[in-house]
Amino acid sequence: MSMSEEAIQYLMEQGIDPRDRMVTNANGQQYVIDNNGKPNYIKPHIYNAQDRLIIHTLSGLVDYIKSGVERNDEQLILEIYNERHVELYSLLKADGSREELVEAKAIIPAFDYGHFMHMEEFNIALQSKFKNNHDREILLQVVGNVADENVGQALDDGVSQSLTIKRGISSKAQVKVPNPVVLAPYRTFLEVEQPESQFIFRMEKGPQGAIFEADGGAWRNQAINLIREYLETELKEFVENKKIIVMA
Repeated sequence: MSMSEEAIQYLMEQGIDPRDRMVTNANGQQYVIDNNGKPNYIKPHIYNAQDRLIIHTLSGLVDYIKSGVERNDEQLILEIYNERHVELYSLLKADGSREELVEAKAIIPAFDYGHFMHMEEFNIALQSKFKNNHDREILLQVVGNVADENVGQALDDGVSQSLTIKRGISSKAQVKVPNPVVLAPYRTFLEVEQPESQFIFRMEKGPQGAIFEADGGAWRNQAINLIREYLETELKEFVENKKIIVMA
């Protein structure tokens, strides 16, 4: 029986002429028989990618898989670690390892939740780092028209605050700031819908404003499910043919 490269390498490392040993197969594994008739298992050489590819979009990950440039005939695993991290793996190798092929890491704009910032900075952050929705528009009207710098003296019942905002050129009005507010920050891959969640909005003198997460992180589960649905839709043929297993 012909020897594998691993078997020949094993014997040469032992200082043994490969021509002097017999090779046998059992249960799909290859063994070399020594002088005492004892079989010695030959561990196959595992070829793994030295460096996984880094991609920053789900569409790029999908394009890579559809291109079939490598591992075209293998069954692969897509694991969704969290709302901004997905990895493509091979199945278990003979040595028990998994080959890491691609890592998709979402690029998310930073926002310091729970940190008070000046109204101008807060206004810009709301417009650039949050999707447009009803409550974002209300907050923009409030933070863009605050008339009283000493917000600390505004009516505050511990839940909502009431403060003075500008009305027209010269008039002012007392308004109640809504709480909680429902906002949709950019927190996951842009190919999927950004999950909405509740936030507590607070203001203090300066004036300064801050929002605090108030949904216990439930939005993360929603984001993961949205990523899974996107991948299963875009890779429908691969999923149905069991070429890709999506795990979340």
